[in-house]
Amino acid sequence: MLRRFFTLLLTGVAFLPPASAAGPETPMDRFNYVLGTQTIGASYQFEDKPVLLETAGVIQNMGATVLKFSLGPDYKKDRRCKPGMTSLTDLASHEPAYRAVLDMPFAHFVLWTNTFSHNPWQDGLSPQEADREYREVYEFATHLLKTYRLSGKTFYLGHWEGDGMLRHTVSKEDDARVTPEKVAGMIAWLNVRQQAVDDAKRDTPPTGMAVWHYTEVNHVVLAMDQNRPALVNQVLPHVPVDFVSYSAYDTTNRTEPQKIRAALDFIEARLAPKPPISGKRVFIGEYGFPALLGKNLKPQTPETTNEKSLVVMQTGIQWGCPLVLYWELYNNEVGPGGEQIGYWMIDSTGTKMPVYHTHQRYYAWARQFVSDTFQKTGAVPDDSTFRTAAAAFLETLRLRTP
Repeated sequence: MLRRFFTLLLTGVAFLPPASAAGPETPMDRFNYVLGTQTIGASYQFEDKPVLLETAGVIQNMGATVLKFSLGPDYKKDRRCKPGMTSLTDLASHEPAYRAVLDMPFAHFVLWTNTFSHNPWQDGLSPQEADREYREVYEFATHLLKTYRLSGKTFYLGHWEGDGMLRHTVSKEDDARVTPEKVAGMIAWLNVRQQAVDDAKRDTPPTGMAVWHYTEVNHVVLAMDQNRPALVNQVLPHVPVDFVSYSAYDTTNRTEPQKIRAALDFIEARLAPKPPISGKRVFIGEYGFPALLGKNLKPQTPETTNEKSLVVMQTGIQWGCPLVLYWELYNNEVGPGGEQIGYWMIDSTGTKMPVYHTHQRYYAWARQFVSDTFQKTGAVPDDSTFRTAAAAFLETLRLRTP
């Protein structure tokens, strides 16, 4: 459904090219293959460079056309990054690693857009806080619209798990955290961010690229099955966001396709209409399966995590998710004894897990499928045709899995 944004043949990029020239090169580079991964808070790396730059290169070499990472004040945790950034636009423009990664020829960027002005909404959003949030997001969206004009890129600006901020855990005791004041604050915060993106696009119309705003839900099942308070039923119906990201552990951990589809349907039914956007507007922003499970850190084989991942990939593609993103390239969670919990495609020794090879094989197949279709017809496959073929290919990989 998002192919309409990728219509120009452009050149590649070096470390810091003119951004307007930095875009996907061919129809195969611009196509949305749906599946992808992310790089946030990695607990190790292998090269002497900013970890974002290292991991983005690995993801690109795997064949992906989508990249998800965090953009905000936490950039300073990487000592290799240039200090002194004061806003999202400042970071995207003047920090060399972040600028270089945004200039890489990915077609889709999913960004945790955490403002430097930091405007907490849990006790209500004051007019001053709303103005600061609006200005920083507006400025950043305008920067993207101007800098990446004609690039063929799509940017999704959003945030990490909203239910973690709204209600904390799935515990029934935490239902009480979802107060009217807190709900009103989150609604105001998301509406301000959406308005900032909409106004930026009004004032600087997108040309050969796109910028969207999303919210992320993560405690969906408790709302769906028990009508308990969560972002999806208390906040989402009141915010005209472009897209919703679903951090899907409450269904994907069960790896039951029908439950995943039910949750996606439940989210979609609570979205406010957005006529300018066609197709599905709910994507899976996180799913993953660790090498060590639970409080007892019970081992889970790489083959098992790959098998479970294939179920989620296939389900998301068949449902129509714009994106399905695996958590993540390098592990970010470390146990109390220093154990790598193992949310990874590549472990701390540099070993590539089966789920890495699954994505790599999928991209090789998908690029060839799109290339063959383009050569035969002069056009890339439509969304439905691609998804049908992709689901069938993933089924062959599932059948190969022992």
